[in-house]
Amino acid sequence: MSTIESHVAERDIKNLCEQIRKYNYIAPSDYDRFNIKRGLRNNDGTGVMAGITGVCTVEGYYMSDGEKLPKEGKLLFRGIDMEDIVNACISEDRFGFEEVVYLLLFGSLPTKEQLDNFCKILSSCRELPEDFIEDMIMKAPSPNIMNKLSRAVLALYSYDSNPDDTSIENVLRQCIHLIAQIPAIMVYAYQVKRRHYYHKSMYIHQMKPEHRTAETILRSIRADKTFTDREAKLLDVCLMLHAEHGGGNNSTFASRVLTSSGTDTYASTAASIGALKGPKHGGANIKVSEMVEQIKAGVSDITNEGQVADFLNKIMRKEAGDGSGLIYGMGHAVYTLSDPRAKILKQKAAEFAVNIEFEDEFILLSLIEQLTPEIFNSNKTQKKAMCANVDLYSGLVYKMLDIPPDLFTPIFTIARIAGWSAHRMEELLTGGKIIRPAYKSSNARNIYTPINNR
Repeated sequence: MSTIESHVAERDIKNLCEQIRKYNYIAPSDYDRFNIKRGLRNNDGTGVMAGITGVCTVEGYYMSDGEKLPKEGKLLFRGIDMEDIVNACISEDRFGFEEVVYLLLFGSLPTKEQLDNFCKILSSCRELPEDFIEDMIMKAPSPNIMNKLSRAVLALYSYDSNPDDTSIENVLRQCIHLIAQIPAIMVYAYQVKRRHYYHKSMYIHQMKPEHRTAETILRSIRADKTFTDREAKLLDVCLMLHAEHGGGNNSTFASRVLTSSGTDTYASTAASIGALKGPKHGGANIKVSEMVEQIKAGVSDITNEGQVADFLNKIMRKEAGDGSGLIYGMGHAVYTLSDPRAKILKQKAAEFAVNIEFEDEFILLSLIEQLTPEIFNSNKTQKKAMCANVDLYSGLVYKMLDIPPDLFTPIFTIARIAGWSAHRMEELLTGGKIIRPAYKSSNARNIYTPINNR
């Protein structure tokens, strides 16, 4: 396109957007007048009940006489406290992500024999279809790995001999393959991005069948293929923490909405990946990392409480940061006093950060966690309990594992597809109705005007 054509297109777009804004404005007061549950949230911040699930429980408050009261956060996988699972795996010095996947999919903890067999099944399913890497990944580089994951998942539909069968047997087969294959797709997509956008060499390593998911990821993304057992088990903890978070989170709800329409597994999963990419959801860990860099550039000592507090106040007043007024990594839709995932990640980050280059950054994140609740409430008329969420410390953990920012949210995807799969099968078995909420129309009655009279 020539420069002139480009300017014409920009002008046209600007004029059309003005018309869009004119005819799509809805007064905020109308939402209150019609008692609209914006974001499917009640006025007290609790979520609108849209279904029942046995997959996961997220607890962050309790209701007393109609009042929402804060409590310590709990995350239960099939009724089992996530912290108990993670702490058991840490104390026994073993990997736990595959065990969590089994629990979410099948409803109970596996025996050692069942777990070993399940790991073998996952390993046997990691291989991508013939020519898939060349045709579907390498020929179309993407500036964002999440979009490439979504496209590749949709493309797998074409390689499935029975893609539209929504029987539980067939969907389970598809889900197991996707859980196994997403790490490989992520790695290949990242290598193609390195070559195309960063002008760096690609390195592609053969995966080892005996490796667990965390080991597979670290071996695949490192040029020399080396990693320590301690590093792999730290990443494994991250995968366990991110594997599932209830039916109401944005990406899982997207999975259930699409599943309720009767669509295929690939379409449902691709939609969830698109939802997770958003900076208000899975992409929030990138926003935390960007905010940290802005603080580093804006203060002389990131370990100084006063300097950090001053900068956080500027962020709240939209005088610093990205202009949104948000302190990323703080606050959650459900958790009030604590996010159990953040507690575990903070502890692991503290262990790894000692005497290394990231020690000051850990102190900075701790200060953000400590200072933000008071700063938030001093800048807002409506006071509320606020805690660090999982995104505050996840980015630092990934940095310490030498994982590039391009892969922060895709690794979240690798974990969360376990939860999406469990909810998809539950929706197929127990949902029964297409999810279709109502929208109040804001239009007054109008009449058609012939084109020559407009």
